[in-house]
Amino acid sequence: MKNCVLLTIDALRRDTFGCYGNEKTLTPFMDSLQEQCLRFDRAYATGPYTQASFPGILTSTYYLEYGKQKNLPAEKTLVSEVCKTKGIRTAGFHSNPYLSAYFGYNRGWDMFYDSMEDDVTDLHPFIRGDAIVKKVEEWLSGHLRENSGTPFFLWVHFMDVHEPYIPEEEYLETVDKSVSLSKEEMLSLFKDVIIKRDVSNPDTVRLLKKLYDAKVLEADEYVRRLFGVLGEVLDETTVIFGSDHGDEFGEHGGLSHDGKMYSENVRVPLFIYDRERAKGEVYERPVSNIDISPTIAHLFGIGDVDRFKGGSLLPVDEHRPGPCFGESTNKRGHKEKGEDKPIYYCLKDERKIILDEGTGEYELYNLERDPGEKKNLIHEDEHAETLKNELQSWLKNR
Repeated sequence: MKNCVLLTIDALRRDTFGCYGNEKTLTPFMDSLQEQCLRFDRAYATGPYTQASFPGILTSTYYLEYGKQKNLPAEKTLVSEVCKTKGIRTAGFHSNPYLSAYFGYNRGWDMFYDSMEDDVTDLHPFIRGDAIVKKVEEWLSGHLRENSGTPFFLWVHFMDVHEPYIPEEEYLETVDKSVSLSKEEMLSLFKDVIIKRDVSNPDTVRLLKKLYDAKVLEADEYVRRLFGVLGEVLDETTVIFGSDHGDEFGEHGGLSHDGKMYSENVRVPLFIYDRERAKGEVYERPVSNIDISPTIAHLFGIGDVDRFKGGSLLPVDEHRPGPCFGESTNKRGHKEKGEDKPIYYCLKDERKIILDEGTGEYELYNLERDPGEKKNLIHEDEHAETLKNELQSWLKNR
């Protein structure tokens, strides 16, 4: 039985990858793995921010299934719990407060590090990827020494791409040598522009995107180091990697990752690395991150899990894609008065329908003809009523 590693990178946009068409060389290491990867061209998150997406990734459920709760509901089963009951060693390493023990994400792990007792700074409010990799290395060496022959499930989550965008100089120079900002100036951009969702100056938005791109390049280096740590076990390990959501840079009037269901936030990179796989496979039909936990279970020879809503992505030639769904609240970083209301999407074939419960309004986009989701076809598209019914049926029966 092989090991399985799940690597997630917070707020990493799909369109930063060379293998998805970016020409800036921001992800050189991850791109270099593609000959041994199954790449999913149309992967979608179950929500546009961490709290809404990670229930899909780690529990194969949707965010609001049991109501809007701060803690992970007891009714949801983490994939770590499933693995541990089968005798698989489990370990998780990350520094995202929303995925901490406080919110219930520590269930089912033999080793769980969430960094909540560690000191951080305003410039770097999360434990960085290089430190996470060192902790993984320490755990892995101990596992191989003490539990040799026992398969493991390892989850690693990097926060380095997440705002505030304060890259190291070497990465920023690679992206754009003309940008010269102190780290304090970068932090001011976070406080004065990102937090306020101020897109009034296009030049500032472009500058923020350059800082973000430099952070992507930095995160790619930490992925390279992680694969180096895994080196001696990679022949016996499948690595699933991607992101929980993206980030917006003015595409729909905002910044960061608010409660919006557009592609810059919910269309995500997703790969399955396996040295035994056919070279450079690409799967072009829609898939959801709700299928990640069932895929992990499948890799360990575990059958269907009662509470999982998704299905395994492997073997890929047996995958039967259905509609992709997502939900969150329509929260905005710059708060306005009023309660955050649910917002949902349903994606079927090339069309996506969005329902904002706060306004009661629908949007519909043809993603093939309008990938930027600029023209709302809700009153024009002949499939509008069918998609409304599909979404309402899912809401009623999930």
